[in-house]
Amino acid sequence: MKMTMKKTYIYLDTSVIGGYYDQEFAEASQTLFAIIEKGELIPVISNVTVEEIEGAPDTIKQLLKRLLPISKYYDANEEVVLLARAYLDRKIISENYFDDCLHIAIATVFNVDLLVSWNFKHIVNFKKIPQFNAVNIESGYKPISIYSPLEVIQNE
Repeated sequence: MKMTMKKTYIYLDTSVIGGYYDQEFAEASQTLFAIIEKGELIPVISNVTVEEIEGAPDTIKQLLKRLLPISKYYDANEEVVLLARAYLDRKIISENYFDDCLHIAIATVFNVDLLVSWNFKHIVNFKKIPQFNAVNIESGYKPISIYSPLEVIQNE
């Protein structure tokens, strides 16, 4: 009997998609997308990501359009919003960055393997990740793994 390895599901926040064309982040982002397009990682996209990209340049919209058919897609539901509000209640992130809370909550609620972001201020932040996970555990969820694309591609 042949065993198949479970694919890793990675939630992509908006910064990763935008990073594809950003000089600072392009190389790692493009490498990550190549790994995704080979089917080695399964991208996860949410309505929050789609809404944030609505105002982006056409190149980024086209990249999202290319990703959607191969992505798992989730909408932020009431359960997600409640968890995101719990992050705000703990003052991990301010209300001004509620979408960042939503990204983390979507990945957590839908049990995505890891969240990938270039947002070092609010998401990929060694002081904040344990705080998010404390809320997750207290709320009955598993901890979420959060990485930058650079960390993910170094493991491939």
